Amino acid sequence: MKLGTMRWAALLLASLTTTPALSATVLQCVPYARIVSGVQLYGDALTWWDQAENHYRRGHTPRKGAVLAFRPVGPMVLGHVAVVSKVLDDRRILIRHANWSVPGAIEEDVLAIDVSEDGDWGEVRIWHSPTGQMGARSNPTFGFIYPDKPQLHPFRPDPALGGSTRFAGMDMPKDDPEDAEAVSLRKASVARKPRLAMDMRAIRYADATPSARSLRDIIADVKREAALR
Repeated sequence: MKLGTMRWAALLLASLTTTPALSATVLQCVPYARIVSGVQLYGDALTWWDQAENHYRRGHTPRKGAVLAFRPVGPMVLGHVAVVSKVLDDRRILIRHANWSVPGAIEEDVLAIDVSEDGDWGEVRIWHSPTGQMGARSNPTFGFIYPDKPQLHPFRPDPALGGSTRFAGMDMPKDDPEDAEAVSLRKASVARKPRLAMDMRAIRYADATPSARSLRDIIADVKREAALR
């Protein structure tokens, strides 16, 4: 098995127990959202909503370029932030964010659905790229933070911000043009998308007896299976 495949399997296995990750060794959601949206807020994601008061307009209506601020819940103890890249309708948007489905991973233009009773985006479900389906967990949010000049900025991987891997995002509608540099970066990220077939086998191993087997044992089994094929 190639080293890159092994590394990706390890990342996916880690995501089973840590979503999103808190380690400083991987790209976090905050610097990613700050760069992509241009919203100049700092500190943990759970503080962004209060920080935005008197600096940025806030609301409960999705707009392109706005930051969706998540409340802390469950393992997401520091909250989360994502950037709206496209409004599809009253209940569906596309977002760009980091460190959600897999530690450090960047997911671009993936689906978020409003599942709140009042239709105010107070609770959402988010696309889970490794499994190719909507996540089962409902996530409470504070609302949207609107930048002064809404614009989607390209993100370049930066080791100083932590390690990252890009998932290929959903295709953007053809009538929604982006600047040439952003399009070039997105095409490059699609070309580098890791294959997930082996990763899914690793997850099946992990689900078998998670309490009795270490990550090293799981990866060793995946490697042995690959050698037999």
